[in-house]
Amino acid sequence: MKGLKKFISVFSIALLGGIAAISINHFYEGKQNQWAEEAHLRNSLPVKFVGLSSNMPETNVNFVSAAQKSVPAVVHIEAKVEMEGQPTYNSMWDYFYGNAHRNHVEGMVSGSGVIVSADGYIVTNNHVVDEGGKIEVTLADRQTYTAKVVGKDPATDLALLKIKAENLPFMEYGNSDNALVGQWVLAVGNPYNLTSTVTAGIISAKGRNIDILPNDPDQKLYPIESYIQTDAAVNPGNSGGALVNTDGDLIGINSAIASTTGSYTGYSFAIPVNLVRKVVADMLQYGKVQRAFIGASIQTVDADIAKNAGLNSTEGVYVKDVLPNGAAESAGIKSGDVIVKVGDKPVNDVSSLEEQVGNYRPGDKVNITINRNNSTMEIPVLLRNIDGNTSMEKPDEAPAAATINQLGASFTPISGSEKERLHLKSGVKVASIGNGKLSAIGVEKGFIITKLDHQDITSADDIQKILDNKSGGGVLLEGVYPNGMKAYYAFGI
Repeated sequence: MKGLKKFISVFSIALLGGIAAISINHFYEGKQNQWAEEAHLRNSLPVKFVGLSSNMPETNVNFVSAAQKSVPAVVHIEAKVEMEGQPTYNSMWDYFYGNAHRNHVEGMVSGSGVIVSADGYIVTNNHVVDEGGKIEVTLADRQTYTAKVVGKDPATDLALLKIKAENLPFMEYGNSDNALVGQWVLAVGNPYNLTSTVTAGIISAKGRNIDILPNDPDQKLYPIESYIQTDAAVNPGNSGGALVNTDGDLIGINSAIASTTGSYTGYSFAIPVNLVRKVVADMLQYGKVQRAFIGASIQTVDADIAKNAGLNSTEGVYVKDVLPNGAAESAGIKSGDVIVKVGDKPVNDVSSLEEQVGNYRPGDKVNITINRNNSTMEIPVLLRNIDGNTSMEKPDEAPAAATINQLGASFTPISGSEKERLHLKSGVKVASIGNGKLSAIGVEKGFIITKLDHQDITSADDIQKILDNKSGGGVLLEGVYPNGMKAYYAFGI
């Protein structure tokens, strides 16, 4: 009995071992077949590791030569402006009547600029130097010069400076029309006063309108915004610096960032160099930018416009209205036409059309390609200026100052850009101040009077009329300084 149990036990173990051996054999035979099939599949399909390509170029993009070429031509700009310090009062009487005494403090606006000629012409942003004051330019080799303003153009946010120097390194103009989305670019400037800083990125978009420039038809100020958008890091102090391609050619002037913090958060914007080149040439030749207009109210074609107008596509710029006696009307362009080209450059939105027209002057003739009733035609257009003629505009003259002897001061109108920047509806600026009531109560040159005895002031005549109607008592003066500080003064008649 014992022998039988032992035999059964040994037999069971042997049987289980055999079954296990057969199972393992079948498992590996199946795996070998599977591996063979996978190997065959790998050999038959174009499977490659991610990131490795037989078409990969032998050399990567190199920014070194572009940086070496551009850095010496980018300068640091400091515009020093005089601002009012905090008010002090000698007595409670002075405090009550607003007879403040202010110490002058020196403020500074910092930015960048690009040397565009060996004899010292420098392009920067208008907003870098718009406050006036002494402008100092520091080159990459740390030499410092005092610059004078040759011209300013709020409509494009460009300014041209000049320093007395020769044989300077300068940057060659590129062609911003040839710049492509996805192309590598460098931003060169002086963020946070860190001189000669280079960052890299790609062009993210072209023809961007970010609605940052002042628009004031009363001042004949119609901005051109058709920015090159990049993801190259740009921060405060980069304004006026260079956007360059990998050949080291200038393709834009860095001007703005999209940010909720005031610092770079992903996107920056540059003025296309083709527009820069034209603005600089106008300032040098005419002393003022000569702006051409097509003479039409236009809209970017979207799905709704295309549907309502019966268009076959959303390409181009829709002509909503033509202005009487304007360039478009005289050439035969009609309401309902769709502009698809200016010269040989396609335009697909309002920004790109304004950019291309902005490259011309009044009196220039350009072929405009339009789509009318879904048929394409080319129309020659003689462009005109804002006044509807082809003559060149003369440089702006400083407005005549009106003197009011009772106050011992003279006054000039405020500009459209000042209205926009300070959020004013009206006002007049103190152009000069001598011995008189304003000097006695502490009013300084540059103060903008917005109200007198609670009445809005639009001109020096308004001030004079209010004073003429006062037979005695006090006068309350309200206004703001160029740095944005509000102030109140009172004086007796």
